[in-house]
Amino acid sequence: KLVRINIPLEELKRHLMSLYVNPKAKILVKLGDSEKKEPEDSDQFTVNPQFESKLVRIKVPLVQLKSSETPAAREGESGAVGSSDVPATVEEDRKHLVEAVVVRVMKSRKTLEHNQLVMEVTRHLTSRFQPSPTLIKQRIEKLIEREYLERSQGDRRVYNYLA
Repeated sequence: KLVRINIPLEELKRHLMSLYVNPKAKILVKLGDSEKKEPEDSDQFTVNPQFESKLVRIKVPLVQLKSSETPAAREGESGAVGSSDVPATVEEDRKHLVEAVVVRVMKSRKTLEHNQLVMEVTRHLTSRFQPSPTLIKQRIEKLIEREYLERSQGDRRVYNYLA
């Protein structure tokens, strides 16, 4: 039975690809012998029985389509102060720098509350640039996804360093 949904085809393809292309979040398996990554109308999918995750909630990174992304759309996600006049390469370097400082601070402290971690990271980075709290929070989330950090079981605002 065919069901109509009000999602543009390109958006649907993008979200569908996110569920079967990413090796860390391969929730769906594409049936058939088509070697193309982009889904076609004739493709069929099934749930991946081998997929496992320790996390209760999974963040699936959204696949970027090559032609549809505009530079204005990218600027909004960076979160750094004055990001409109910062080149993309500098923005990327800053993201890595923030992650490195977060890991360095957490490695020495082992356990830290969110606001204390943000203040400590900001203090370390002020000589280079002024990171926004949203940028720091985004990088902390990425480190949690990559299992460098975890949230404390008792208090969700507290982070623990994982060796």
